[in-house]
Amino acid sequence: MTRRPRRPVSRTMPTVATAAVIAGALLPLTATTGTADAATLAKADDGASIAAYKWLNKTKTAFDITVESPALGAQRKVRVLLPKGYRFSSPKAWPVVYAYHGGNDSYVSWTRSSDIQSVASKWGVMVVMPEGANGSYTNWFNYGKGGTPRWEDFHMKEVRQLVERNYHAGASRAVMGISSGAEGACTYAGRYPGEFRFAACFSGVLSMSLPGIPALLMYTNTKPGVDPNAIWGIPRVDQANWDAHDPVKLLSKVRGTRFYVSAGNGTPGPFDKPGTAPWDIGYLSEKAVNPTVQDFAKRARQLHIPITAHMYGPGRHSWPYWKREMHTAWPQIMKAIGAKPVR
Repeated sequence: MTRRPRRPVSRTMPTVATAAVIAGALLPLTATTGTADAATLAKADDGASIAAYKWLNKTKTAFDITVESPALGAQRKVRVLLPKGYRFSSPKAWPVVYAYHGGNDSYVSWTRSSDIQSVASKWGVMVVMPEGANGSYTNWFNYGKGGTPRWEDFHMKEVRQLVERNYHAGASRAVMGISSGAEGACTYAGRYPGEFRFAACFSGVLSMSLPGIPALLMYTNTKPGVDPNAIWGIPRVDQANWDAHDPVKLLSKVRGTRFYVSAGNGTPGPFDKPGTAPWDIGYLSEKAVNPTVQDFAKRARQLHIPITAHMYGPGRHSWPYWKREMHTAWPQIMKAIGAKPVR
């Protein structure tokens, strides 16, 4: 197999080659999608680049990319779902949904634990699912010194620029997330006014300074080798930085974003196994999250920000409820970003 001579790389379009280098192996092209050598793809402003990518199915509608990230000082993965009719060689830009996972999970979360691939396939929309980690929806404070990891820069600058410049993700964007990813989705909507037309936040901490919540966040972000004080800073001592990342306190900065927020009340619900102990962490987590979502919805209404708040009563902090909420919110998301049903 031979390659065409490389051409100068556009900041918005990849060079189309006759082979793809994926983890050192050559994969065949398809006539419908085409592809590009990872080495020829455009970089983000800070030099972040796509080091490799891998198709996930024979129909070539889903692939993973490996990002060489200066913001994180490491390589991290991003999963991408492509719409029907997508072509690498076409300049068409597609509406896009950025989907964030929860703590102690990874970028495969949405495709593993929900039917998002089936749901998205019925619409002309891309879905981008980047890697995260505990404390992964902020640039870490690091006692005022900054530095890595800069998760916010990874998500909002590096990943966004790479998928827009190389894979035709458009400027009509929505964001959604579960648990800490929901907190991230609603935080980014405030920290980047006008970037997202819709934000769907399922069971996230959306009001970070309510009684008991700082302690909860510090506890959930504590694990071997991680100093939770390095994420947002020390509660109260570094309150200004906490406030700068608190979804409810960022609502006054929101521009042009509609919201869908939801949470259960932490009591046994229809998707829970009978006999689950009331002190189950899923119940306790949802019970703590619930008032923060209510506080966020109340403040959004005070500011006349369009919001749907689904406080659905019984239910724990778990995927069956988030999957149901995704199905409920999805038509609203598609309408907001102008995605059309696939015929």
